[in-house]
Amino acid sequence: MVKLDFQPKLFSTLKNYTKTDFTTDLMAGIIVGIVALPLAIAFGIASGVSPEKGIITAIVAGFIISLLGGSKVQIGGPTGAFIVIIYGIIQQYGIEGLMVATMMAGVLLILLGIFKLGTIIKFIPYPIIVGFTSGIAVTIFTTQIADIFGLQLGSEKVPGDFIGKWILYFHHFDTVNWWNVVVSVISIFIIAITPKFSKKIPGSLIAIILVTVGVYLLKMYGGITCIDTIGDRFSIKAQLPEAAVPALDWEAIKNLFPVAITIAVLGAIESLLSATVADGVIGDRHDSNTELIAQGIANFVSPIFGGIPATGAIARTMTNINNGGKSPVAGIVHAVVLLLILLFLMPLAQYIPMACLAGVLVIVSYNMSGWRVFKGLLKNPKSDVTVLLITFFLTVIFDLTVAIEVGLVIACVLFMKRVMETTQISVITDEIDPNKESDLEVHEEHLIIPSGVEVYEINGPYFFGIATKFEEIMARLGDRPKIRIIRMRKVPFIDSTGIHNLTTLCEMSQKENIHIILSGVNEHVHAVLEKSGFYELLGKENICSNINEALEVATREIAELTKAKK
Repeated sequence: MVKLDFQPKLFSTLKNYTKTDFTTDLMAGIIVGIVALPLAIAFGIASGVSPEKGIITAIVAGFIISLLGGSKVQIGGPTGAFIVIIYGIIQQYGIEGLMVATMMAGVLLILLGIFKLGTIIKFIPYPIIVGFTSGIAVTIFTTQIADIFGLQLGSEKVPGDFIGKWILYFHHFDTVNWWNVVVSVISIFIIAITPKFSKKIPGSLIAIILVTVGVYLLKMYGGITCIDTIGDRFSIKAQLPEAAVPALDWEAIKNLFPVAITIAVLGAIESLLSATVADGVIGDRHDSNTELIAQGIANFVSPIFGGIPATGAIARTMTNINNGGKSPVAGIVHAVVLLLILLFLMPLAQYIPMACLAGVLVIVSYNMSGWRVFKGLLKNPKSDVTVLLITFFLTVIFDLTVAIEVGLVIACVLFMKRVMETTQISVITDEIDPNKESDLEVHEEHLIIPSGVEVYEINGPYFFGIATKFEEIMARLGDRPKIRIIRMRKVPFIDSTGIHNLTTLCEMSQKENIHIILSGVNEHVHAVLEKSGFYELLGKENICSNINEALEVATREIAELTKAKK
């Protein structure tokens, strides 16, 4: 029975909560809400949905993640990482398909948290994570080319795949709108230089306000009407939509399950990565499993109100910390601020130029790319470089679902390879030196191995990756001893393949009249072997607690065999 360990940080932080804490959380929440606004709009549009859906996600998911999450300062909402996936799902399955996939991902995240698998996510190799994020960054940049250059694509739909997008862009590159290019460049420039003048107010917000005002004046008084705005592409609804549950059928669930896994894995990685980074800054420890359950509930509820997938957002979380956010109250305030903006100021969003939002996303993709880290990893061992490049190119050329599936397989293979490398099998045929087996000088006599006896020392887990290694060593030796002692004192666990391998070894040995003796089996391995019925084949007299006892049994059996021959 799995014990549910669900302890939201909000409830523990409120026990000693003061008025001063609320004041700092209120200010941090307001600033984060303002920072989140342009990003939520940009992520919504880039994902292929309407602008308000990005804000709705930040409101609903952001509120739930702060209310129920396992981190004090985590800010949840839509992120750049999901743009690629969401766009692909909408292209293939429509909005309904996206809702179903997101809700399924929510359920998977809840299950990950319930079964305490939050810590396992952290074991995904670093090159795989860097490969994902760098690949996503390149893909996000690619999705913005049409808006940066103001390309007129006519009725042609932008393909979901990387190569298809660039082919379409090249076909229409003669339709470049230089006004759009100027707007994008100015937006990028403003965002890039803002940190030099202001740490508090985000560059993306300043860029959007200044550029929107500039473009509005150009349209009204300069006669420049060729710069597309949000209002030219979308009709904005300044309200929370009514709750609606999508129609769930078995066929849709079956088709969308791989996509749901991708959303869940990516959401889990990004949220726990963000929470870990935050821990390092504030000197706290988040609860991984509680955080995953909260992320799951947020992703299950968000589509019901028209939202898209959400996760922990590193940039907004850091903004929260830098502005004094101390508890999940700041995240709740950020959600309320966004709700007020949606209800009362959203009509103004229609004047924001698409080229300006493209500039915001170019900066997001640049920050996300982590090109310095990527470059640094290329100096690492070849296996890590291979994993990095495979994950990166799969993310860019194919899609994130393929990349995550292959990435996880690679992670498992690498893990098994490294465990196999740590497990050593040695053969001793003459004597055992106790001094070599300990860091201390034990001053014990050497243990003499009787003639006709071989001792096999296994150091490490005995699982399916090792089973063949054992067989290869015996085949290489090619001799036929009378007794084989298998020393297992350093075997922490054994799996079903290991048991099968041992069983086969015993059966083959019995046919060849070779006795098998096990030595130093620990309690856990002993229980597994006993349960499997292995001891019935071997006989309990051949299970010894230590090497001394095993050598005594072997000496006795050798003597009996010699006597029987005479």
